[in-house]
Amino acid sequence: MIDEQTLSASAGLSHLPSAETRVTSDDVLMERIAAGDRLAMQVLVARHHVRMFRFVLGLVKDRTLAEDLIGDVFLDVWRQAHTFEARCAVATWLLSIARYKALSALRSRRTHDPLDEAATIEDPQADPETLVQIRDRGEIIRRCLEGLSPEHREIVDLAYYHEKTIDEVAEIVGIPLSTVKTRMFYARKRLAVLLAEAGIDRAAI
Repeated sequence: MIDEQTLSASAGLSHLPSAETRVTSDDVLMERIAAGDRLAMQVLVARHHVRMFRFVLGLVKDRTLAEDLIGDVFLDVWRQAHTFEARCAVATWLLSIARYKALSALRSRRTHDPLDEAATIEDPQADPETLVQIRDRGEIIRRCLEGLSPEHREIVDLAYYHEKTIDEVAEIVGIPLSTVKTRMFYARKRLAVLLAEAGIDRAAI
């Protein structure tokens, strides 16, 4: 049985890619995890932890809760790897599990306000003036995203930050493809207006 200490150590590897992390496909990792390979589990966690955490944090707005939920997701993966049938990408499967757990946590707290707290990732090599500009722009973008409905904001986050296709977004959110396309159309239209009002050219983002 994989434990929380193993998962915690694995998360720390996310910024230290190795040959194993770069070469082995997610599907192969899942096969190895299903066979009880702890190293494969560590590699999977290292590969997906950062994006998964950001996605969940955007929903629950609580860093401690987000970490707890991500831990639960990977524990489920360890226990249920044998049930994965590769009908979708592993990353899509992980996001689906994470979304379900995050929304369940929100329902239990009777809170329904998933916002994206982490609009930008700062470059540690940037000079102070550049960092201030990045923070200012990031804050403006975050506020514009908050101007979208939760349903539209979720679609934008999955499509642009997580680089999911429309089909994958539909799989993760559990809605028809046509609904995803409609939400994307109106989300982009509304976001363009909000960014323009804030003085930001959407093409420059």
